[in-house]
Amino acid sequence: MPGQVIRVKRREKLGWLERSYVPMLVQGLAVTARHFFRNLAGFVTGRRRDFVVQFPEERIDHPDAFRGMPVLVALEDGRPRCVACGLCEFACPTKCIDIVPAELPDSPVERTPAVFDIDMSRCMFCGLCEESCPEEAIVMSQEVEIAGFDRSSMLFTMEQLLVPEAMLDRRLRFLRREYER
Repeated sequence: MPGQVIRVKRREKLGWLERSYVPMLVQGLAVTARHFFRNLAGFVTGRRRDFVVQFPEERIDHPDAFRGMPVLVALEDGRPRCVACGLCEFACPTKCIDIVPAELPDSPVERTPAVFDIDMSRCMFCGLCEESCPEEAIVMSQEVEIAGFDRSSMLFTMEQLLVPEAMLDRRLRFLRREYER
């Protein structure tokens, strides 16, 4: 049997007090006053029960699965781990990644990006670039403060995107655990 029919008893005639919405206004003001005085008491005594972060001074530790700004992983010698395969550029739904490959003579790696730009004003932080990268060269960082005054300041070049591998160790360990599942 899929379900039962429940008949709701509705009063067709409302009194003048109910039509003026006074009981609902009083109920809403009571909820607001309760929260106000509870928070005021916590602020005065120093035992706050709510979750408040005093932003510039305090920072939250985001979970490992948090997707912030995409960055490039830099090797120990400062070069990007990227081999300019173009899979992240192809996987990006907003087409905000631009890669121009260059060849490296006398190197175990055949190619490297000559240009690697990400337009953060178009990026939607979906993480598809990170998932498509076979070299773990582009990862989503914990960085979320990327505001700018104009669109040209939101175009990040390879030099701005390079982050040492040691600073991204937590995210790389999370990705490797996810791949093993």
